[in-house]
Amino acid sequence: MDTNPTPINPIAFQLGPISVHWYGIIIGLGALLGLYLATQECKKRGISPDILVDLVLFALPIAIISARIYYVLFEWSYYKNHLIQIPAIWNGGIAIHGGLIGAILTAIIFTRKRKISFWKLADITAPSILLGQAIGRWGNFMNQEAHGGPVSRAFLESLHLPTFIINQMNINGTYYHPTFLYESLWSLVGVVLLISLRKINLRRGELFLTYLIWYSIGRFIIEGMRTDSLMLTSHLRIAQVISIVIILVSISLNLFRRIKGFSTNRYLTD
Repeated sequence: MDTNPTPINPIAFQLGPISVHWYGIIIGLGALLGLYLATQECKKRGISPDILVDLVLFALPIAIISARIYYVLFEWSYYKNHLIQIPAIWNGGIAIHGGLIGAILTAIIFTRKRKISFWKLADITAPSILLGQAIGRWGNFMNQEAHGGPVSRAFLESLHLPTFIINQMNINGTYYHPTFLYESLWSLVGVVLLISLRKINLRRGELFLTYLIWYSIGRFIIEGMRTDSLMLTSHLRIAQVISIVIILVSISLNLFRRIKGFSTNRYLTD
């Protein structure tokens, strides 16, 4: 048994002087599969897929930029002395919560301009967003980041993980919790849940709010295992604080919309 296996090269291939990283390829793959899933659902719900494509053309780059800005702001003590590294997202360092903020704000503005219900489009795209997140976590795997604390190889083998995952979790001779995998699996289960909930014909907006709650519960739990968390204080992890806020706001917003009669339309019948 190789006690110090060679990690997977994070660079997929070279195009002359340009290095194409697995991280970017996997993020792009997640976005494309998510877009395909959403466009198929748009056809069923009476929305032109072209509208969704237009939204993605705006929302995706803005989400990536806002995700990077979010990360850099909370790691400013490092980046203020390494300004040239700020654009280097291929090395990792984008925060999902930052991306969500940018994407949601973009979608709100976009849907108002196009005179489309934000909540209807958000419900349609919720499983796709979560699918993209599930796939995107494998970019962290390729970069050997977003992992948890040290564990033994025997522990990883007890999880019946493929050898390539176990070997990639060996970083400088120490094995770590594959928290990227835990979150990816949690998100995939969420995709199945959200698609199943479509059949229940929930009120408009509730599918998207369920996505926010589901993801935030998993993120809160898994974040506590990670060793590379962005910290608000020496004891408070930013992602856990944001996750709690999202859960509380989503539940409150759902109750408010029901009480005020803002969610009378249904997913399948409207």
